[in-house]
Amino acid sequence: MIVFDNIIFRWQRSGGISVVWYELLKRILQKTSDYKIVEYKDSRETNYLRAHLQIPEDKITVLSDRFFCIKRYLKYNVNIQQKPFIHHSSYYRTCNNKNAINVITIHDFTYDYFGKGLSKLIHCHTKYNAIKNADYIICVSENTKRDLLKFVHGIQDKNIRVIYNGVSDDYYYKSIKTKKYLLFVGSRAYYKNFKLAVEVAKQAKMQLIICGSKLTKQEKEYLEKKIPDKYCEKGFVNNEELNILYNEAFCLLYLSNYEGFGIPAIEAQKAGCPVLALRCSSIPEVIGYKELLVDSLNTENIIEKIKLLEDSTFRERIISEGLEFSKQFSWDKTFDKYYQLYQEIAHKKC
Repeated sequence: MIVFDNIIFRWQRSGGISVVWYELLKRILQKTSDYKIVEYKDSRETNYLRAHLQIPEDKITVLSDRFFCIKRYLKYNVNIQQKPFIHHSSYYRTCNNKNAINVITIHDFTYDYFGKGLSKLIHCHTKYNAIKNADYIICVSENTKRDLLKFVHGIQDKNIRVIYNGVSDDYYYKSIKTKKYLLFVGSRAYYKNFKLAVEVAKQAKMQLIICGSKLTKQEKEYLEKKIPDKYCEKGFVNNEELNILYNEAFCLLYLSNYEGFGIPAIEAQKAGCPVLALRCSSIPEVIGYKELLVDSLNTENIIEKIKLLEDSTFRERIISEGLEFSKQFSWDKTFDKYYQLYQEIAHKKC
């Protein structure tokens, strides 16, 4: 028996971790009936992805939303059966049932590097407790595993598995005409270096297309100052539209100082979009060529890489290598490795 803790669907309305969990559960529903789901009452209403999972009602144990703001940071108990069962939490929580074999997935250590104040303290305390109480830990990249061993001491390496995230088949190469714009996708937290992307667009004299959350007043003011009439705010777009944007873009600017994995980099390569990124954290693990990686984030270095892509022969090779490299990432492959781990645990302990 596998018990899946859907806490992430109550924790966030959307986001990368919700995507990972959705892709895992979607395949579990097709693979086996030997599972149970534990979730909060309003999850289906508050999370877009959860609403698209058709989970049989008799498989769901509903928890009360009352005091969720406190409960989400605590261990909990679920009375499923009187023999060992696998408990896999979607977001840093362990089950204190004596029969539970706890599994957690570690996505990144962003808070540990860049968080501040009380929010960092609470997040790290919750995560570290979950890690120390877990029987098995899944890391989404080798870099995340290195960070785990750096920040949390006393973890046994034999209980850690590295399982890469997948990427949707909605992204594919359409061989359409490239347009002269740079693409920025995702969060604009300060370590993502959005202002640097704007400066690069200015120096390169190219349009910047921005996908993600709504621009703030300060961001709009900065854009109007730096590249007036040379930027386009797309907001959140569906996979079909994003695939077209990747296909048409001159390149993706992925200038983050840190990534636990880096799904947009794989999406872009699948769609034939060159990725220009910083050589750091997990980035070298998710990009199939090294010529477009920079060792330091300054405008001159990045402009030099953009100029390389003006050469059609070089650009075609980069696109070809990215397309080939991205084939190794799929949600089916990710799920297969998760399921193999469940079977390994069941064989040993259940």
